[in-house]
Amino acid sequence: MREHETEKLRAVVRDCVTKHLYSSAIFFADKVAAFTKEPADIYMLAQALFLGRHYRRAFHLLHSSKIVDRDLRFRYLAAKCLEELKDWHQCLNILGDANVDEHGNIYDRNDSNLMYLDKGGEDHEINIASAICFLRGKAFEALENRVQARKWYKAAIKADPLCYEALECLIDNHMLTCEEEASLLSSIQFGPQDGWLSSFYSCLIKKYDKENVVEANFGELEKERCNSNTSDLSFIHTLKTNTDLLACKAEYYHQCGEYQKCFELTSFLLEKDTFHLKSTLVHLAAAMELGNSNELYLMACNLVKDYPQKALSWFSVGCYYYCIKKYDQSRRYFSKATNVDGNFPPAWIGYGNAYSAQDEGDQAMSIYRTAARLFPGCHLPTLYIGMEYMRTHSYKLAEQFLVQAKTTCPLDPLVYNELGVVAYQMKDYKKALWWFQKTLAQIPSPLGEMWEPTVVNLAHVYRKLKMYNEAISYYEKALALSTRSVSTYAGLAYAYHLQDNFTAAITHYHKALWIKPDDQFCTEMLSLALADECHGNVDHRTEFR
Repeated sequence: MREHETEKLRAVVRDCVTKHLYSSAIFFADKVAAFTKEPADIYMLAQALFLGRHYRRAFHLLHSSKIVDRDLRFRYLAAKCLEELKDWHQCLNILGDANVDEHGNIYDRNDSNLMYLDKGGEDHEINIASAICFLRGKAFEALENRVQARKWYKAAIKADPLCYEALECLIDNHMLTCEEEASLLSSIQFGPQDGWLSSFYSCLIKKYDKENVVEANFGELEKERCNSNTSDLSFIHTLKTNTDLLACKAEYYHQCGEYQKCFELTSFLLEKDTFHLKSTLVHLAAAMELGNSNELYLMACNLVKDYPQKALSWFSVGCYYYCIKKYDQSRRYFSKATNVDGNFPPAWIGYGNAYSAQDEGDQAMSIYRTAARLFPGCHLPTLYIGMEYMRTHSYKLAEQFLVQAKTTCPLDPLVYNELGVVAYQMKDYKKALWWFQKTLAQIPSPLGEMWEPTVVNLAHVYRKLKMYNEAISYYEKALALSTRSVSTYAGLAYAYHLQDNFTAAITHYHKALWIKPDDQFCTEMLSLALADECHGNVDHRTEFR
C-alpha cells in the first residue's frame, strides 16, 4: 500500500473515533498496523480497541508489541486497560516502581529515559508523567491504601496543574486538611497565563477563610476576561456566570449558613444545567436545612431515574426520608449510598446522623469513626463524635474529639461553638466565653439565623459571670435573629430579674409563656417576679441553665 493511501486510512480512523464509530476505527486501524508495523499505528489500533471497550485485546496488543517497556504512552494505555479490568496490582506493576514523598515530590524514577510518542503536541497536552501519577493514585485508592493514593494525587497535580482530576479526588474525598490544601496550592507552579486557574483552584478548596479572602477569590475570577480581538462588548466573555464557579459560591453560602441564598442560587444553576451533579449535591443540602421535603422528593425521583448507579441518587432518597423524620427508611438509603460508593462522604455523615436522630449513639459513633478513617481531611466525623459524647455527658472525651476536629479544620466556627458548650457544661465559664467570642469572630457578617444559638450561649455565659448588661445585650441580639425562641426570652427575663428589674422580667416571662404556655421554669419565675415586685423580696430560688 502506498504512503498516501496509508495516510488516508489513518485519517479515516481518526474521523471514525471522532464520530464514535469504534468498530470501523478498529477495522481500518488494524489494516494500517498490519501494513506498516509502526509503533504509532500499533498505538492507534490499541487506542481504538480501548475506546471500543475491548480492554483485554488492547492490553494483549500493547504487551505483545514489546514497545510497552520502552514508551511511556504504551505503558500508560496498557495500565488504563488494566484499570478498566479492575486488575489493580497488575496496573501498578505495568506503571513501574517509583517513590514519592509526603509532599508529592517524585524521586528514584526508573522511567526518565523512556520514549514518548507525539512530542510535538506536548506543549498543549497534560504531562504524561502527571497522568501516570494520577493513575497510580487511583490504583492505590482502589486497594484502600489511601496514604499512598494521597501522595500520588499530590504528585500528579504538582507535575501538571492542568491535571484537574487529581485535585478533584483530593478535595472530594477529603484527603487533605484545610492547611494541607492551602499548602499544596501554594506549591503548584502555574504558568504565566494560568493565573485564573490558580484563583479557580483556590475557590474549590475548603472555604473557611475570612469572608474578605473568599470574596476576593471569587472577585478575581469574575473579572477574568477573554477578548475575541474585537471592540464589540458582546464578544467579551467572563467566568462570572460559569456553572462550576457559581456552584463553588453556593457551597460557600451553605457553609456560612445562608441556606435560602444557597437554595436560590442552586435552583438557578439547575435550571441552567439540570444534570450538574455538584450543584445538585449542594441543592440537596440546602433543601434539607430549609425542610423543603417537596423539593427533596422531586430531586430524589429524578436522580434515581437518571442515575441509578450513582451514590448521590440514593443519598437524595435518604435525605427526603430524613427530612420527614422517617429515620429507619433514611438509614436504609444512606447505607445503600455507601455500598454504591464507599468514598462518598455525605452518605456516611447522613447515615450516622440518622442513627443519632433516634438516640442510637453506639451505631452513630461506629459510622462516624469509619468516616473519620476514610476521610482524614474531613473534620465533621470527629466533630459529630464529640457531640455524641456531649449527649452522654462525657465532656472530657467530647473535648478531645472537638480539639481534634479543630486541628483538622481550624477555621470552622461550629467547632468553636461546640468547644464553648463543653466548657459551659463543665462550668468553666471564662473558657466558654473565650470560645463563643472566637466563634462569632469567625462568622461572616451579618449573622444569620443559624448562629442564633451561639449568641444565646454567649449571653448565658455573661449571665453566669454576673455581667448582666452584656448578657441582656446579647439576648436582644439573639431575638433580632429569631423572635420565637423560648430560651432566649426566658434568659433575658431572668437576667432582668437578677438585676431587680421586675417589670422587664415579667414582660419577657409573659412573652416566653405566650410561645410555650406550659414552660415550667417561666411559670415558676413569673410567680416569683410578681411576688418580688409586690414585696421587694429578691430571693431567686430557681436556677436557669
